[in-house]
Amino acid sequence: MPPDVPAPQPQPPSWRIALPHSTAAVPIARALIRTALAELDAPADSDTAELLTAELVANAVEHTDGSGPIELVVELLASGCQVEVHDHDPGPPGNLSRLLPGSTPDPWQEHGRGLLLIRALSSACGHRTTEQGKAVWFTLPSGPASARG
Repeated sequence: MPPDVPAPQPQPPSWRIALPHSTAAVPIARALIRTALAELDAPADSDTAELLTAELVANAVEHTDGSGPIELVVELLASGCQVEVHDHDPGPPGNLSRLLPGSTPDPWQEHGRGLLLIRALSSACGHRTTEQGKAVWFTLPSGPASARG
């Protein structure tokens, strides 16, 4: 390459798959995230990744109308991994940055704690708009090698 042209930067290893827009997507996503982290040799805690991925996928299935696909993306980062769930609805998923006053989940209700879990157990989380809708994401830090399974 000529000296004035920067060398292309290698892309981090990633894994991407379309999921069905049904409740069957949740156990599929749990199995896929475990497989993806193993194949990518990701240094993040796979149990936590499984739980948080299941929450994101369940939210996408429950809160979108099924007219578009759901996609799972796992990217290996130098500091751990990032997991994204893409759906066709551009509306925000709720507040991922902090719990809003008066929005404490009812401990007797089955729903309402997914975003709380994502905020509490990830090192970072958020959402962004995409050409097809939105991506909701979280990152997990690298863990000790002995914690990997």
